[in-house]
Amino acid sequence: MTTTSTTPAGVRTRTVPYADRAAGPLLMDLYLPEAGGRPPVVMWLHGGGWFTGDRTLAPDLATHFAGRGIAMASIDYRLSGDATFPAQLHDVRAAIRFLHSRAGEFGVDPTRIGLWGASAGGHLAALAGVTGHMEQLTGEAVSPTDTGCEIQAVAASYPPVDLVGDRVAPGAALPGTDPHTSPEARLIGGLAAELPDLARAASPHLQVTQAAPAFHISHGTGDVLVPHAHSELLFDCLLAHGIPTELYLLHGYRHGFLNPAGRLDVAMTKVMDDGRLAAEEPVTASLRTSTDPAAPRPSEYGFATIGRFFEQHLLSTPIDSTTADRENP
Repeated sequence: MTTTSTTPAGVRTRTVPYADRAAGPLLMDLYLPEAGGRPPVVMWLHGGGWFTGDRTLAPDLATHFAGRGIAMASIDYRLSGDATFPAQLHDVRAAIRFLHSRAGEFGVDPTRIGLWGASAGGHLAALAGVTGHMEQLTGEAVSPTDTGCEIQAVAASYPPVDLVGDRVAPGAALPGTDPHTSPEARLIGGLAAELPDLARAASPHLQVTQAAPAFHISHGTGDVLVPHAHSELLFDCLLAHGIPTELYLLHGYRHGFLNPAGRLDVAMTKVMDDGRLAAEEPVTASLRTSTDPAAPRPSEYGFATIGRFFEQHLLSTPIDSTTADRENP
């Protein structure tokens, strides 16, 4: 199954299956700049607590990024009701390999691939980024012709990082749930205390090495579902390994601020900020970077901030972001 169309913004879109699983094919939506050339590609990973959501739970990928000359891909991955961890990470890595193998057909550059995800997708983006140098993970099916999974840049927004639970206090529970039915327990198939090895393998901050790519992290200080301490922990671990990293903390922002309005990661409207960034950007934030990590400094944040990060690490000649923002408001 393959479909092709053109968006009003002049970006060609295409939907293709990238992997076959027991429950059916996993799909990828591609947003390809019509300008030609071999652009880099950034893959979006949706949120939803690993148990809900799909590839359409995404910001405006065509306008914000493909319009800048960066191809985008948004994928489905197996949810925890279909398979437990590490199936989701295996799916993300399969999608990276798929982009490598079909780069010529899609007209993208397989040597310039980035990942971007929010919430559960931010967790998977971070985890795929820090394990990208590994040719094969435990239990992962890889053929002799498969390419590697190394990527060049990761943007992770409000990601759960510490699934062991020994460094960051848990966020607010979903209504009517107990610990055994929490999103984290659904993901790994039990409590962290019952499955410590899986919990550690699913915690990105414990997998960081000097082989990790550049990172951009964003989180709201008002997030009660995934406290911003998760992102601070990831930043500190990346910093300790000398990885180029930037951390934006959005003042008072809650969970889900990258989502379009009306699209929720989970059905908890009182703690969600869907549509807020698109409505209010640029917004006030505090910034820490690996070049100046000691104290946060005042900054602003918006979709252009994420775009500039990917331009810096994936484009040989960064686009003039002022011009790009004017052409793609």
